[in-house]
Amino acid sequence: MTERDGSLKFLHPRHWKRPRGYANGIVAEGRTIFVAGQIGWNADQQFESRDFVAQVRQALENVVTVIQEAGGAPEHITRLTWFITNKQEYLLRLAEVGEAYRSVMGKHFPAMTMVQVAGLIEDEAKVEIEASAALPKVDSAHLEANRA
Repeated sequence: MTERDGSLKFLHPRHWKRPRGYANGIVAEGRTIFVAGQIGWNADQQFESRDFVAQVRQALENVVTVIQEAGGAPEHITRLTWFITNKQEYLLRLAEVGEAYRSVMGKHFPAMTMVQVAGLIEDEAKVEIEASAALPKVDSAHLEANRA
């Protein structure tokens, strides 16, 4: 389910300046996945780093891991909402954040929102990322065959 197969259409009004690093909107067909906010800890819910960029990379990897559980991939993601605790650190390290992003997501830039928050529930967390995705529709016989 990508723009190439016609299941995703990126929305960009002609008279608007092209966004950098995100899409203004996406129209998608298929099965919808909603991913809860993922923070920068590992599968054992342990923080391996207190570094902002390392936590961004881990949070994105966690998002992709959940999407993969449904048979998806980064290119199926239609929306990311980022909650960060330090806007200045994000802006100062934007190049590193971009590198971490592309290492996990490739050059797929869905609709995105970023919000600075006073804090997150886990005190060590510096970023939390929610996602939505749309996977291609599959018939129930195909799903049953894959479960066997």
